[in-house]
Amino acid sequence: KITDRAAFADLYRRAFVTANPHARQAQIEAAVAPALMAPTLVVLLHAPQESAKIPDWEQQLSTGAVAMNLLHAVHAHGFVGSWITGWACYDAMVTAALCQGRERIAGFFFIGTAAHSLEERPRPDFSAVVRSYP
Repeated sequence: KITDRAAFADLYRRAFVTANPHARQAQIEAAVAPALMAPTLVVLLHAPQESAKIPDWEQQLSTGAVAMNLLHAVHAHGFVGSWITGWACYDAMVTAALCQGRERIAGFFFIGTAAHSLEERPRPDFSAVVRSYP
């Protein structure tokens, strides 16, 4: 059972080493670092429910909407937040520790204050990803 951030970091460590038994110490430290990255960590789970009215696809979209609204709220309150998936979202040991039944990890949300100026990452050209229809 995960009861605190140290236990969460230990889960990351055990999962990474299990999946990568020949990993060097530096690789292990890099894999575990996100578990300790920010003062607040939120793990968002997609927990699909059997429903005749709400198909699974709509439930997945709703989980994504929750994720974006969480980030909007974080930023609106003057904090910074980051939604990360990465290897841990898909790792069997991490999933088994955090999920029940059909639940899946939608992402890890790291919330805090910026330690340095934020830099925008490269983005695709707008016209390459958006189409207009008559």
